Amino acid sequence: MSDFVLDPRLENDSTSIMVTGLCDIRLSKDARWPWLILVPRRAGITEIFELTPLDQVLLTFEIELVSAALKKVTGATKINVGALGNIVRQLHVHVIARSEGDANWPGPVWGFGKAEPYKDATRDKFIAKLREALSS
Repeated sequence: MSDFVLDPRLENDSTSIMVTGLCDIRLSKDARWPWLILVPRRAGITEIFELTPLDQVLLTFEIELVSAALKKVTGATKINVGALGNIVRQLHVHVIARSEGDANWPGPVWGFGKAEPYKDATRDKFIAKLREALSS
């Protein structure tokens, strides 16, 4: 793990809220959707199948943990999970809470409109709720 380096684009576009056994859990800076990004802290990994079998199980567990916490905190209609990596190759998994009436519902979040930053107080309150939900 000591040679793990976070891709600068992920670092720029998100804020770390918690580190788990495998992942850096990060909040997207785009406030239009409650959007978390799990980044396995493993160097040189671009695909899930490149992780060790144990890390694959841990990633699945952490995706479930984050998805359940995000649903609890937001009351979302649907939790979307995806690992695309066409632009940022470093393995990362998006977990996005979607609700009827949100920006571009029911269409995809990618490539839609312009990102809207969080207000500091709103972001901090949301992060506190997420940390509480992830810790219980």
